[in-house]
Amino acid sequence: MPNRKYNRSIDWLTVGLYSLLVLFGWLNIYAANFNPENPIFFDTSHEYFKQLVWIGFSLLFVGMIVITDSKFYVEFSYIFYGITILLLVIVLLFGKEINGAKSWFEIGPIRFQPAELSKMATNLAIARALSRYGFTFSKTSNLLKAAFIVLLPMLLILLQNDTGSALVYSVFIIVFYREGLTGYVLTFGFIAAVVAVLTLIVPNATIIGIIVLAILLILYFKGARAALLKAVIIGGLVLAPSYALYRFVPLNIKAEYVLIPAIAGLSIHLLYTTLSKRFNKFVPTYLLILWSAILLTVSADYFFEDVLSDYQRTRINVLLGIEQDPLGAGYNVNQSKIAIGSGGLYGKGYLQGTQTKFNFVPEQSTDFIYCTVGEEWGFIGSTSVVLLFVFLLLRLLYLAEKQHSTFSRVYGYGVAAIFFFHFAINIGMTIGLAPVIGIPLPFFSYGGSSLWGFTLLLFIFLKLDMNRAELIR
Repeated sequence: MPNRKYNRSIDWLTVGLYSLLVLFGWLNIYAANFNPENPIFFDTSHEYFKQLVWIGFSLLFVGMIVITDSKFYVEFSYIFYGITILLLVIVLLFGKEINGAKSWFEIGPIRFQPAELSKMATNLAIARALSRYGFTFSKTSNLLKAAFIVLLPMLLILLQNDTGSALVYSVFIIVFYREGLTGYVLTFGFIAAVVAVLTLIVPNATIIGIIVLAILLILYFKGARAALLKAVIIGGLVLAPSYALYRFVPLNIKAEYVLIPAIAGLSIHLLYTTLSKRFNKFVPTYLLILWSAILLTVSADYFFEDVLSDYQRTRINVLLGIEQDPLGAGYNVNQSKIAIGSGGLYGKGYLQGTQTKFNFVPEQSTDFIYCTVGEEWGFIGSTSVVLLFVFLLLRLLYLAEKQHSTFSRVYGYGVAAIFFFHFAINIGMTIGLAPVIGIPLPFFSYGGSSLWGFTLLLFIFLKLDMNRAELIR
């Protein structure tokens, strides 16, 4: 009798999309590893056979999720989160380094990446926190708590030198926005991203100068003219000797730091005048924006120069057109685009891809699995994969909005956001529209950790949806 209940309530459309993606993904992993001179199917050394084993375990996990009470995931959400945080710390200390990232446990022939499971656990913890009675982002303590839940695993994964997996956690801001976070935060995030990219193309001193000029113009038209002229004069008086020292004395400092004392003098005078004469109360807000932008500019430069690895910096520079490295950092993307383009409209045919067979594309069964799709299945096959993911994302959003429980809705939006990031960035990097940051394409890329992580992430939501009439908190 229980099975009939589950069969009636589970969302079979989503299960069908999942099945198609997993099946199509496995077919392309098989194609990427197929050797026509040794076409043995039951070869345990090949990735396609191992992936078949991982799929089998995934189905076992699905069965376990379906027969488990929905409230289990609510009550144990923080415990799951704590366990994955502990695993992220342990792997940072004792894990195996692969491709420059110390993010793997290796037990005999089995490798396990806890970062893949931490996405699911973090999503559960966020859903639990945001569904607490009386939760609102207007309370600073609530915002800080939600930010801490996201930033802690993000920082630990970043310390493992796995920048791609760490960036996935940035998508939780979409979930926060859906649950009431002000749109100003998204606007600030967009501006911050633009400024961060500009720091790689334009000198920092130029960016800071433009920001200062923009803020001064805003203050002028806002009516702070009385204090503005004196503030500019004070800033100029401070800037003159600072520039002279920078120009004629070998201090070995960056040009942007010459502007800091002058901006500080300007800001202090504006702030003092505003507070003492009790007018233009908006001035402190714009000064805060000014200094936040300056801090962002400097920190983005520091992150790029001192935190990212050499190969990561080179990949970003190649993407932005700052460097040309067709045989180095740009090799993967160039070969991927050649493979996809060579497929034409209908593709070369299944198991007929020459770029795939002769290993022209590195990581072709993991990060660059989409180029195998493009070469062998052509534009029609590539578009079909995109449409399957789009349908899955739309279905997840539809189901999330139908939930009666805040916990289930938040978790559903988290699932959709994580899938979207992986889907958009992975395909984007294979066609040269995003930097190569090494994240898998859900259900397509080879690997047990990623397949299990995405399967658990999805089917926990489907289990919550099966009981959506319950008000779970």
